[in-house]
Amino acid sequence: MMKTALLATTLVAGLTGAASAQDKFTVAYLAPSLDISYWQWVGYGVSQKAAELGMEYVEYTSDNSPAKQMDNARTAVTAGVDAIVIGPVSSTSTPPLLDYLAAENIPVAFAGIGPQPGLTNYTSSVTANNYETGRAQAAFTCELAKERGGTKVGMLSLPQDRENAQKYLAGAKEAFAENGCELVQMLETRGLTINEAVTQANDLMTAHPDIKAIYGMYDEAGTGAAKVLETMGLTGKVGITVADGSPTTIGLLKAGAINGIFFQEAVGQGIDGTQQVYNALTGAEVTQDLALVMPLVTADKIDTPEAQAVIARVFPPSN
Repeated sequence: MMKTALLATTLVAGLTGAASAQDKFTVAYLAPSLDISYWQWVGYGVSQKAAELGMEYVEYTSDNSPAKQMDNARTAVTAGVDAIVIGPVSSTSTPPLLDYLAAENIPVAFAGIGPQPGLTNYTSSVTANNYETGRAQAAFTCELAKERGGTKVGMLSLPQDRENAQKYLAGAKEAFAENGCELVQMLETRGLTINEAVTQANDLMTAHPDIKAIYGMYDEAGTGAAKVLETMGLTGKVGITVADGSPTTIGLLKAGAINGIFFQEAVGQGIDGTQQVYNALTGAEVTQDLALVMPLVTADKIDTPEAQAVIARVFPPSN
């Protein structure tokens, strides 16, 4: 009789385990490109949170193509994924994607870049507080320019077909005007590479040699600008601020080549986006628009516990 009871218990446990395995959720991460460290770091956050929540993880790269992005979404849904976390190719590419995922009842969370303004058929958008960061970074950039004897500033911008870049720019323009600085030129990146940023920073300084500070809207912009100023013998004479943060720009900050980093939690966006779609799948509370603070860190603060806690949500520890 004890053997019978044990057998029954084992069978029930086995059936329960089979049901649990069958019910295990899968989350797909759709990156605009995995050539960019930022999107690798978002993926790391998604994969880590998925593992913590007992979810399977798969990833796709869209190679900066809206068409491939849509193909990836269809492929993921056909493969049976339960939810999607996406860094979109652009905000303008999102309407047909969201229509398709809504029709398939797939929860979707945006990370880093939000959907096209006006859309509401998504689960969550986990981005930085771009408008407020744009204002804060511009005010700090203007302060650096004035300390160096001028009021003219330049900008290396993200593509303006992204809603986050539009918010950065709107906030920056307001703060420059309020603080008495002139944005003399803005150049938009297409590839988010350091080489492109070097070319653009060189063009910026050649066309406007009286610029006293450069506003970098993305991490590679800060690295590229620092390289150009070093070549021109202007390190420290022209201020540089940057958004995002990486081991490279942290090194430049400590060396005095960059004056301030507004850290964006790439890993944190992946973590929080995954939590939001999991909440949607399990009936828990969802926050549709989640804006994460981007704190300014300067060289004298970089090694504080507070800064290190932020950095832990920016890039993986192995970086």
